[in-house]
Amino acid sequence: MIPLSVLDLVPVRMGETPVQALPRALDLARHVERWGYQRYWVAEHHNMVGIASSATSVVIGYLAGGTSTIRLGSGGIMLPNHSPLVIAEQFGTLASLYPGRIDLGLGRAPGTDQATMRALRAHPQAAEHFPDDIQALRFLFDDAQPDQGIRAVPGAGTHVPLWILGSSTYGSQVAAHFGLPYGFASHFAPADLDAALRIYRQQFKPSEQLARSHGMPCINVIVADTDREAARLFTTLQQRFTDMARNRRGLMAPPIDDIETYWSPAEKAHAMRMLECAFVGSPESVRRQLQAFIERTGADELMVSGSIFDHGARLRSYELLADIGHKLEPRRTAALATA
Repeated sequence: MIPLSVLDLVPVRMGETPVQALPRALDLARHVERWGYQRYWVAEHHNMVGIASSATSVVIGYLAGGTSTIRLGSGGIMLPNHSPLVIAEQFGTLASLYPGRIDLGLGRAPGTDQATMRALRAHPQAAEHFPDDIQALRFLFDDAQPDQGIRAVPGAGTHVPLWILGSSTYGSQVAAHFGLPYGFASHFAPADLDAALRIYRQQFKPSEQLARSHGMPCINVIVADTDREAARLFTTLQQRFTDMARNRRGLMAPPIDDIETYWSPAEKAHAMRMLECAFVGSPESVRRQLQAFIERTGADELMVSGSIFDHGARLRSYELLADIGHKLEPRRTAALATA
């Protein structure tokens, strides 16, 4: 059985505000907890009206307070935007309030545009210090030394598990070097997925946190009772990726009957390249697609983003996927050794 987890961008639907989006995220978290999902992550994005998870650590605390067992975390915190000490204090506080339930996924991108990055007071070259900042975080989460001048309080001694996230081969090298679990953003940037996972496994060095490599691709999954219904629900995501190509990032749109009337052939080709790792259909169709994806990638865990406009249909998709998850088998170790 392959563990399943959830990435939620906390989407804001047309006609709504974050006031409605945030409680809907908590409702989803409570449902997937009951259905046996491993973890529930939210991501740091800024200046995007359709995403309500910008204050990521605050949202994680809200979700953790409304759930009981599921792991909560960031997918991710964009570390160049922040001081490692501040992040250690925030996640050390979360780990103190909800021990054993907090993950800290770290990304290198700003999670926004250049103008907003300046408004965040992030230095343009901050990403160059990503490995050093990771090392600083590990030190701050470790047991404090008697003569340690700067401590994260809370934070020291919490040993919050770190994940490295990425959409290129750079992140795979960083994760392998530090011996950390690795999440790849194939839900929007699938081009380097296979190369990144191969490099990660080949270069992985065991650490105190992790004895063997653990690769977790993030993918889009939409399941419905029929292929046709799932394809219609998928048009919400197809519209979003088309709008990204048009440099428009608005609220989450409802599905439409004919996506071909929405995009040009060039826009369709661009959007569907980005959506290569989208698995859409009835339960049996998605099961076959996911099993083939696991055979191809050797994924140790799947993180699933399910951008569906109707909340009831979104819950149904994750419920059906939970059942599919019991039927998914890992790729054989022997095959992994030659990958």
